Amino acid sequence: MSVRGVSRRRAGPPRIGLFGLLGSGNIGNDGSLEAVVNHLRENHPDAVLGGLCAGPERVSARWGIPATPLHWYDAAAPPASGIAAAGLKVVGKGFDAIRTAAWARRFDIVIVPGMGVLEATLPLRPWGFPYALLLLCASGRLFGTKIALVSVGSAVITQRPLRLMVTAAARLAHYRSYRDIPSRDALRTMGVDTSADEVYPDLVFALPMPCVGDDRPATGVVGVGVMDYRGGNADRNRAEQVHAEYLAKMKRFTRWLIDNGRSIRLVTGDRVDAAVTAEIVADLRTYRPDLAPSRVVAEPVSCMTELMEQLRSVDTVIATRYHNVLCALRLSKPTISVGYATKNEVLMSQMGLGDFCQSVDSFEVNRLIEQFCELEDQRERLSGVLARKSLEHARRSQEQLTALSRHIHTVIDKG
Repeated sequence: MSVRGVSRRRAGPPRIGLFGLLGSGNIGNDGSLEAVVNHLRENHPDAVLGGLCAGPERVSARWGIPATPLHWYDAAAPPASGIAAAGLKVVGKGFDAIRTAAWARRFDIVIVPGMGVLEATLPLRPWGFPYALLLLCASGRLFGTKIALVSVGSAVITQRPLRLMVTAAARLAHYRSYRDIPSRDALRTMGVDTSADEVYPDLVFALPMPCVGDDRPATGVVGVGVMDYRGGNADRNRAEQVHAEYLAKMKRFTRWLIDNGRSIRLVTGDRVDAAVTAEIVADLRTYRPDLAPSRVVAEPVSCMTELMEQLRSVDTVIATRYHNVLCALRLSKPTISVGYATKNEVLMSQMGLGDFCQSVDSFEVNRLIEQFCELEDQRERLSGVLARKSLEHARRSQEQLTALSRHIHTVIDKG
């Protein structure tokens, strides 16, 4: 998709904004940001960067980028509850329109790095992030700041208010690319012209990968990626039931792994998942009081690099969060996805593992055990297949960053 609109370039080094649910504890989102920041600092070293994000303190501390809170209410509203809190949130939405416009006009281009910003596969309110994204894209049109949605995820949204906000934001963006073909197709299904849009792999494939020996002998360690899963928008009234059912099945599966001689490394993808790992560890310790501490390991991770380092030591992976699955595949680890969205299945199929998927809402533990045994039997062959596909995805992801640089230069040259 070409850069559209009237340029409003000012003298001096390029000013590049970074926008999204960044720094909030989601490792996948921050991994996408890291890939873009690495690229910008290598290829646009004079660029002045700034962020509007959910966790500005973390973004500033880790990447040295001056950052502003995404929502006024979260950063500046006085403590309140009940009607007062609701009123402040309404007021805050008005402030956010002013704040977002003032922030966006300071930049030549604003990049939304990856993430599922055009989907609603997990619980999402229209006046949350979709509203924030719409404000950004509208501000870009108003002030001539180019808005680039880079390798983002999308899915068909059935809730009308959400759908209207997401599609309006997408139409106002100057550049769009997607992390898979179904994401592009979903936006087209919702009425957006995507004929000029490109598809590239997830930005996390552009991150440096730790060395992984292809001939490393099996260790018997299984990576289990768990999630604080409570269903989607339609499950709000039964969220606790959904969570309990998911947790019970994961406990049953991890017990089977222990009973059958495997060791377990529990991993997460968001800070909210820590409670789930704690429950599973406690269950296994109660179930097998004499279990050696080394048989079950659960260490916190704060970034994609740490997650990759942890998954280096495992033979196979079973995971729910999309970026846990992606990280395992990036490392050429034979993987089973117990996923909550189509994006999990799409990624697995791209990597040659379409037969090793189940839906988190209906997965069967006995079937999961069967899939796991088959995965182990084919481990050596699948590792080779994944290594080749991972390299190809990494190459294509770098092509996306190169394309992004061309658009940045276009904005600068037109100024």
